[in-house]
Amino acid sequence: MFSRILVPYDVSPPAEKAFEMALKLLAGQHGVLHVLSVARPPEIAEDVGTEAELEHARAYYSGHFSTLARRGKAQGISPDFHVRVGHPSEQIVDFADEMNAELIVMGHRGRNPIARWLVGSVARAVIDHANCPVLVVR
Repeated sequence: MFSRILVPYDVSPPAEKAFEMALKLLAGQHGVLHVLSVARPPEIAEDVGTEAELEHARAYYSGHFSTLARRGKAQGISPDFHVRVGHPSEQIVDFADEMNAELIVMGHRGRNPIARWLVGSVARAVIDHANCPVLVVR
């Protein structure tokens, strides 16, 4: 079915559901699961601030990644973990292209329509710009 799956992960309950769905989709296969977390850069982007944000994000997500790794290993899957700095939807789409993802499995925050219209939706932007199928888990 799918052998290269990307799961954007932001430690939210919808991201947890997406991770579980990706594990189910890869169960019994020899696929690759990539988990990507994206930290937003400082408002005034500068190399020092961006590098500091990346290091902070790596430290923050490392504990969560070890938990996800254990859950994956229990199902015979060894996820690869990545952290980037930038706008989440852009980083997700770019990374999916780089890894030749066959599927992106992501959570949806479930904001109300007005909040989604005002702020936008990362899931919507990924659906609009991804070059592979996107499965949104609620």
